[in-house]
Amino acid sequence: MNDSKFYTWKGAGGPFDLAIDTGVFTPSSTSRVLGDAMSVRPGDTVIDAGCGSGVLSFVAARLGAERVIGTDITPAAVACATRNAKELGLADVTEFRCGSLFEPVPEIQADVVIADVSGIPDVVAQATGWFPDGHGGGPTGAELPVAMLDRIIDHMAPGGLAYLPTGSLQNESVVLKAARRVFGDDMETVATRDFPLPEAITRARDVARLISDGVIRLTKRGSRLFWRLTIWRCGRP
Repeated sequence: MNDSKFYTWKGAGGPFDLAIDTGVFTPSSTSRVLGDAMSVRPGDTVIDAGCGSGVLSFVAARLGAERVIGTDITPAAVACATRNAKELGLADVTEFRCGSLFEPVPEIQADVVIADVSGIPDVVAQATGWFPDGHGGGPTGAELPVAMLDRIIDHMAPGGLAYLPTGSLQNESVVLKAARRVFGDDMETVATRDFPLPEAITRARDVARLISDGVIRLTKRGSRLFWRLTIWRCGRP
């Protein structure tokens, strides 16, 4: 059995406690901002792509979703989320399937898609330790979100919504170009937040290269460097 640590979610739908098994992503500041920004209507079907411990699936369930399907490529995450659902009394509303992005849900068209997949460059993931396996969203942090966006429309019901985080810590312009190709003008900013990035991380050679190449865009306030998170609410055309 995996060793677990415990995490208390204090955002929308909370508070509630989660077990975070070894190798499972701990909810981040992005998770909190997205969870607080998203809207779920009673009776909605929700897909949570890259569910991790299941935290945003549980938020959706507590906001009134009738059915929530979380997917994750990591078997440990699927097992962890499934156990958390039982502990929270949400196993009748949520289910978790193992596989990449939308592969485990070929038959599902959702009213809400939680599109919170890893969107930071691999070298930043390695430098920060934010991800248990040291992998982020690809060399520029845009690769995995773009792959998701290429398939997302097939899994949105008519009138469906997707909640998409983007950040200046990735090649954000590429992600937004892909999103606008899918959603056109039906994209609305519902939350923004600035977060500090330790200067020691920016001095890492591969991270510094992404900064100098303009892939990562930081702002400086006094002696601190910040990156910006944006949450987009996107509608199916």
